[in-house]
Amino acid sequence: MGDTRRSQTISAEGRKTVKQTPHETGRSSSGEGGPPLLVGETSFAGIKMLAMKNPEMVFTSLAHRIDLSLLSKAFSEIKRNDSTGVDEVTARKYAGNLDENLYNLHQRLLRGQYVATPVKRVWIEKEGGKKRPIGIPVLEDKIVQKAVCIILDPIFDVNFHSFSHGFRKEYGQQTALKELRKQCIDLNINWIVDADVSEYFGNIDHLHLKEAIKKRVNDGGILRLIGKWLNAGVMEAGMVTYPEKGTTQGGVISPLLANIFLHNVLDDWYVKEIKPQLMGRNFIIRFADDFIIGCELKSDAERLMKILPERFKEFGLTLHPEKTKLVPFIKPPKSKKSGKGSGTFDFLGFTFYWSRTRQGYWIINKKTIGKRLSLYLRGLWKWCKKNRHLPLKVQHLKLHQKLRGYYQYFGVRGNYYALRVVFKYAEKSWRFWLSRRSHKGYISWEKFATIRAKFPLPIPRIVHNI
Repeated sequence: MGDTRRSQTISAEGRKTVKQTPHETGRSSSGEGGPPLLVGETSFAGIKMLAMKNPEMVFTSLAHRIDLSLLSKAFSEIKRNDSTGVDEVTARKYAGNLDENLYNLHQRLLRGQYVATPVKRVWIEKEGGKKRPIGIPVLEDKIVQKAVCIILDPIFDVNFHSFSHGFRKEYGQQTALKELRKQCIDLNINWIVDADVSEYFGNIDHLHLKEAIKKRVNDGGILRLIGKWLNAGVMEAGMVTYPEKGTTQGGVISPLLANIFLHNVLDDWYVKEIKPQLMGRNFIIRFADDFIIGCELKSDAERLMKILPERFKEFGLTLHPEKTKLVPFIKPPKSKKSGKGSGTFDFLGFTFYWSRTRQGYWIINKKTIGKRLSLYLRGLWKWCKKNRHLPLKVQHLKLHQKLRGYYQYFGVRGNYYALRVVFKYAEKSWRFWLSRRSHKGYISWEKFATIRAKFPLPIPRIVHNI
């Protein structure tokens, strides 16, 4: 992996700190009459304390912490759905003989015989008729990746900035949306740098990524595992290819690697080098590879538009020339009695714009992106068509889940109209395709009312007051 600066693994004082760290779940030690502490859990708490106490410390001895206890915990935390990798092994089948399977996996890790399996690639539809590649690793790769994430998360999370909201505990899309709106109002933001990284996950440079990881973790075992996953290859239509750059979007460890890489490329650079040079107030909000920079002064925004492409180019990334734009987002004057503000921008599925309240105040509002709404409606129509022959009870359950999931994310203040459109379209699609289950199966709206009374769909509601 090449030579790099090293530090002590954990000092004697650090080991003492680990030993004395209270258990995260609050259980007492066996000496106090309670069940014994788990060594692995206590060690991770100690690692987190050391990382917080020494933000520049380089950890060089971590791989040995991947034991049976950690693998079992990783298996319990991964999403155990029916999707399978190239080996077609499901989580249910693997759990049938879990202890033996995890023991064999642990032995292969100890002996250095663990081999990463190529990732199965599938394509999902995006707005605009495009498709996005998603990778599905085999189950054992997911388990080991999750175990490594459990070890690395507390180390790198200490260094991540508060404006990085993607794939972190106590952070999420809703916290990013709330913070974005608040910063625009508090800092009197007039200009928005709306940036889009072209195919970010597929263009991450492996060498730069490893160098970013080594700034905090320089353990050969961990780096070899990450290297195996980066070079495992991609299987599509029976053919295996080996990309020279990029991480598999959809892999368990990919979000963490993406955060580490952009923290080095963008976040730290912006905070330490760019922000002190800007003349007006400004902010940045990032969720994974999506980020927004707000500026009070146009000169600051124009400067960022010039230097951002150069910065990303240094690390093998490019900003989309058409989707990356400078948007005027100036609060309309009080004299303007109606209409909307000067510009709009999109972030995390929402379009942000200035609108006037009934009381006459100008506020920043949000609504579902038009293309995103159209894509979801087409998905509802296709699902009702494909599954129209299932029992009504099954169809109702699935549609109920789909609508609840939509309300849970897009149910924000000011976006009720989009929720209402989705609800009405779901009823329309369901009735239409139930009527075509057979040539005698036409269902009028009157007859559908009895079905709707027995199997009601969830009504739209605002979930988030942001």
